[in-house]
Amino acid sequence: MSSKQPVRVLTGDEVRSLLDGREDEIVDAVRIAYLAHGRGDSALPHSTFLRFPEQPRNRIIALPAYLASDRTAGIKWISSFPGNTERGIERASALIALNCVETGRVTAILEGAIISAKRTAASAALAALYLAKPSPSAVAFVGGGVISTEVLRFVARLIPSLRQAVVFDLDRRNAERFVRHARKLAPEVDTVIAASLDEALRGPELICFATTSLAPHVSSLDDCRPNATVLHLSLRDLTPECALRCDNVVDDIDHVCRAGTSLHLAEEKVGSREFIRCTLADIVGGRQPARPAESKAVTVFSPFGLGVLDIAVAKLACKMADRSGSGLVLESFAATGEVVP
Repeated sequence: MSSKQPVRVLTGDEVRSLLDGREDEIVDAVRIAYLAHGRGDSALPHSTFLRFPEQPRNRIIALPAYLASDRTAGIKWISSFPGNTERGIERASALIALNCVETGRVTAILEGAIISAKRTAASAALAALYLAKPSPSAVAFVGGGVISTEVLRFVARLIPSLRQAVVFDLDRRNAERFVRHARKLAPEVDTVIAASLDEALRGPELICFATTSLAPHVSSLDDCRPNATVLHLSLRDLTPECALRCDNVVDDIDHVCRAGTSLHLAEEKVGSREFIRCTLADIVGGRQPARPAESKAVTVFSPFGLGVLDIAVAKLACKMADRSGSGLVLESFAATGEVVP
């Protein structure tokens, strides 16, 4: 066997070019990965958080994963530095490395922030498709950053009934930027800025939280419509008391009940996880209903963000790159020459 293992390297611009306009394929890759993980066809260690004591808002996270159904292994190494937005650069920066499952050799290195945003948005759109009431017409976004923009891109594609989007952000400049992007991404959706969080929550059937909050700040969802669906992507916005009053659906129970998430705090408060009804894979796979019978509670989808989604979407990008010849292909990443025992 040759010691050489070609490695494909894809920059952020190349990843974006390969994945833009492929929302349906990305959602399908995410759906398949969720179902595979739900039946145990994966390996998914807990994410590892690297934190900086003198910079509590900043962190870098390692997400290793193996998706047996796709014979794909890899890791995402992603940083979140919220202060970057004040410097005029993106909050998140990441890379993804994929490995050969026979030899363990690296086969691809990709810019990971775009993949991370798209898999997060695809996960949210998939949840909206299954959990939201039929044909929702309005969506609210709490937080006007990159993730909210991507979520709008995906939900507008999957839910053509959407006619209005409302955005609220503590920094109005972020909300205004979101509106500018939204009008290009989904011109058929009327996008407006809410003056307050309460105003944003009031009315839409679908609500997306994508903030940088480190601590719960929403004590009630009473302003929401009955049977509204909340995509709690930022995971730390709802107080434990608020979360306990909701119909809770997650991506993985063990993963989401850690690292100070709202559901982790709720578990610590009540001493159990019985308030979590099921996973999204249970619903997509037909093992659980989209909503409990006769319930008018707000359904909250809290996805911790599973590494199997990142490697599934990265694998899709690599397949597209193989077809188009995109990226740089290194003849080998490992040292060559005599193997030293």
